[in-house]
Parts: sequence; structure tokens; C-alpha cells
Amino acid sequence: MANAPAGGITPTHDTGTRATQVFGTLAALGVAWLCAFGLLFSPADRDQRESVRIMYVHVPSAWVAYLAFGVTAVASALYLLRSSHSLTWDRLAGASAEIGVLFMGVTLVTGMLWGRLSWGVFWTWDARLTSTAFLFVTFLGYLAVRRLGGTQHQRAKRSAVLAMLGVLEIPLVHFSVRLWRSLHQDATVARIEGDPDLDGLMLFSLFVGLIAFTLLYVWLVIHRQRALVLEDALEAHGLDAALVERRAEAALQGGGR
Repeated sequence: MANAPAGGITPTHDTGTRATQVFGTLAALGVAWLCAFGLLFSPADRDQRESVRIMYVHVPSAWVAYLAFGVTAVASALYLLRSSHSLTWDRLAGASAEIGVLFMGVTLVTGMLWGRLSWGVFWTWDARLTSTAFLFVTFLGYLAVRRLGGTQHQRAKRSAVLAMLGVLEIPLVHFSVRLWRSLHQDATVARIEGDPDLDGLMLFSLFVGLIAFTLLYVWLVIHRQRALVLEDALEAHGLDAALVERRAEAALQGGGR
């Protein structure tokens, strides 16, 4: 019988469970619903016309990126502050950061497409765009730091500090439109002045997107976190095997003298 990986973790054929199947089904239905409402039922905007449909991907992607980076920071803080220093929190932080970077990339791409249609250029060094790009690069750096050498706990400690610093950029990104003179439009849903500045069906479609993308985020994070458990187990097993091999080599060398 083959030895199980270190830590008592036995690999399975996949990372899915009944719960993840439910989340995946709900996420798929939500995305399909969003496509129907965003492309067919929701009306065109008076000023932006058909380009407003980009909003149904752009805004939910930005929301999920904020959520993901926030979860990364909270999980990192729990790893540092709890006496057990459980790697479960570190893996959750890493998984959430990976998904957050993915959705932040979608946010930047859809924002560039919207900018080309609205401003005539794909990119301008506007406050919102620049701060969003900086947040994206910060968490790319976070993922790079996680790949540096060292033990799993060394990885967890150094990446946790970076995550807790990086998440401080989110308020700067969100309020950059108000802090500086920005080409980017102000909030249309979470308005300080009053009610959302959106048609009823457009607002409904946007909330469908927020729910669908949030479910998709949860589904992806669960799978990725479980994959990281297996990666850590494989790494620990490989290290144990290397140590056993090195000790055997030392014993042979010692016996040959």
C-alpha cells in the first residue's frame, strides 16, 4: 500500500463535494441569468447606449476583487493573531488572492473596453484606473511572494504582512473618483446623495451580476483552497522523502569508511 502524504491528507480524485456542486450550479444559473438580462432584457442607456452592458461584468468583477482581497487580509490576520497559526487560514488567503487577481484583471480589461467606447482611448492615467492597476500589481506581488523559498509557515508569515498592507489600497481605489478629479464616473448604485441613478431593470440586472459573481467566487475559492491543501501535502511528502534519502546516503557513506 502506498504511503499517504505527510499530515494525514490522502489525495482524492477531485476537490468537489455536494456543497460545491450546489454552489457551482447556482453560479452557472446566475451567470446564464445575467447574460439573458444583460444582453436581451435590460435596455440601452440614454447616453452610453449599448456600451452600458459592459457594466454588468465590470462592476460585479470589481466587487468580487474587493471581496477577495478583503478575505485575504482577514484570513492573513487570523493566521498571525491566533496562537495555533493554522495553515488553513493561509491557504484561504492564498486561494482568495488568486481569484481576486483574476477578477481584478477582468475589471481592468472591461474598464479599458468601456474607456475606448466612452473616451476614445483604451487607457489614460486617470486616478481610478491608475490606483486600480496599482492594486492589481500589489496582489500580483503578493502571489509572487508566496512562491518564494522557505517553509510553509515562513510563506504564510511574509505573505500575511503584505496582504494586510495591500488591502489598505481598496478605500483609496474606491474613493479615488472623489479624492481627485477623475474621468471615471461616480458611483451609480452606492450613492451618498440618495437613490441609485439607474433604470429599474438595469439595477436588477446589475444585482443579478453581483450575486452570480459572488457565488462563482465562493465556488472557485473552495476548490482552489482544497487544491492548495493537496499541494502543501505533496510538498511536505516530497521533503520527508528527500530527508529519508539524504539520511540513507549519509549512512552508506559512514558505513563505507
